[in-house]
This record gives sequence, structure tokens and C-alpha cells, in this order.
Amino acid sequence: MPVVIPAIGILALQGDFAAHADTVVAAGGRPVEVRTPEELAQCDALILPGGESTTIGKLLVRYALMDPVKAAIAGGLPVLGTCAGMILLSRRIVAGEATGGQPLIGALDIGVERNAFGRQIDSFEADVDLTAFDGNGPVRALFIRAPIAREAAPDVEVLAWHEGRAVLVRQGEVVAAAFHPELTGEIRLHQDLCRRAMRFREVSAGV
Repeated sequence: MPVVIPAIGILALQGDFAAHADTVVAAGGRPVEVRTPEELAQCDALILPGGESTTIGKLLVRYALMDPVKAAIAGGLPVLGTCAGMILLSRRIVAGEATGGQPLIGALDIGVERNAFGRQIDSFEADVDLTAFDGNGPVRALFIRAPIAREAAPDVEVLAWHEGRAVLVRQGEVVAAAFHPELTGEIRLHQDLCRRAMRFREVSAGV
């Protein structure tokens, strides 16, 4: 029987989607660059990468992807958002720099603070304890103009903290990280996404 490899979509409108593609391969998935609704429909999961969140949000609207992405997530499509992806997934921006007309997907019931650790010049690496995520201890995380979850609904689970700030959250099939695992060789979040993608694929196929 052939090995089934999950198709992991990576929104490829702007940002560091290429680094995510390499990490998806290392995690056992097949990366699919997503720029159209048709490409999105081929995927068993979706990654919203880091980058410039306002630009990505506006491009989602311009390329007629915003509504299909919202519908796919509402239909149970597993998602991983990193850095700008956390902002895009949130319901509201509650602090940080001006939003500049930021379009939001609103699939994750959190309020984010943009640039919570400072500007680009303040970027840093740190060990983040992911024990609540998979029980296997800390990872090396890269924070670049990183947001945090400043507010969260009761059914949003905080999976990791840094300096008392929520930097990894989960609500249903939506996981969002304030940091960049794809830039430090960390594959656990992508492995988790691949596992969730396989379950979604099986449910969709009626297995």
C-alpha cells in the first residue's frame, strides 16, 4: 500500500513561506504553495507564515482568498500560524502599532498585541518550554517583531509562555505561535500539523 503524505498548504503571498516548505518536508509532509482558492482546495492543512501581516491580509483580499480561507478553517481544516500568521488568525488587535487597515481572518478568539517584544532591531532567540504542547521540553525560538496573545477566550489554550506572555495558543484545529520555528530547525509544530492533516484527510474521505 502506498504511503500517504499529507498536503500541507503554505500561504505564499508574502513572507517566509519557503522556509516553511523546507520544514514541512522535514516533518513528513508535502508542501503546496497556496496563491489561489483552487490550490487551497488541494490541501489537508494550511500554514500562515511570518511576514508583514497587513500586506498578507490585503493580498488575501486582493487574490480572493480571504473568504475561502475562512470557510476552510470553519470546515475543520487544520492550521498553523506563525508570527504574522498569529495576527491574521486573531479576532482583534488590542495593542501595539497602528493596524493600518489590517484585514483579519478571525478564526482564533484572541486579542493580539503587535510587536510586543519590540521592533526588528530587538529580535532575539530564546528557549521556550513546549511541555504543555507535546511533553518534550523546550525549543529554541526566534522572535522577530513578534506579537503575543494579550487576551484569550476561555476555550483558547495557552501552550507556551515567554516572560509571562502567551506565545503559543490553540483553539480547536487552529494553532498559532508568536515565534518562528521554521527558522531554528524546530519541526515539532509542523509534525503536529501533519498528524492533524492526516486526521482531517481521513475524516474528509469518510475513512
